[in-house]
Amino acid sequence: MAGKFRHEYKFCLSRGEYLGLRARLRAILPHDPHAGAAGEYFIRSAYFDNADDKALREKLNGVDRREKFRIRWYNNDTSYIALEKKSKSHGLCSKSGCVLTREEAAAVFRGELSGLKQSGQEPALELAAKMEFQGLRPRTIVDYQREPFVFPPGNVRVTLDREIRGAGFRPDILENQVFTLPTGDSVLLEVKYDEFLPDLIRELVQLDSRGAGAFSKYAAARGYC
Repeated sequence: MAGKFRHEYKFCLSRGEYLGLRARLRAILPHDPHAGAAGEYFIRSAYFDNADDKALREKLNGVDRREKFRIRWYNNDTSYIALEKKSKSHGLCSKSGCVLTREEAAAVFRGELSGLKQSGQEPALELAAKMEFQGLRPRTIVDYQREPFVFPPGNVRVTLDREIRGAGFRPDILENQVFTLPTGDSVLLEVKYDEFLPDLIRELVQLDSRGAGAFSKYAAARGYC
């Protein structure tokens, strides 16, 4: 599944800012239906990088055109696992990906590429090629709790990510419990949209009064590996 390029803004919130914004969002916007009755879900991701920390260095240096690969699943349910490639170009972001079986993901975590090569899916084939020729490997585990909101005009998605935690990668991540450590106490606000951001959302999240940051959950978690 290929994604179009979208606008994306990120802001770090204090605890007080988070509680106030969450109350406003809950009063006006619906949750993403995928969040279920709870209105939120847990995300665990394994991020890839090479021995030279290419993805990390490009993020920290603000390289305009960059990409990163991750494998993620939700609510500790490994019946649905997604391989995703996130790209950034000229300030816009896009995401493409495909679904992996638990067995396929476990093989990738062991460094076995045959399943990716045989899948016929473009993101899987690209990851296999870059693991083989660029030395990409799973490097870091990132956990967090996400509360997602949606607003159809502008295809807007607003998310609040809290309890962000990290750990060094372990190949047995699908079989055994992995303990992660907090990366800080901030909450991350993300605002994503297509061509335009409706005034309602701009005012709701107080976009014009915030300074967009370059916070990266992956970069924050790399302190543990």
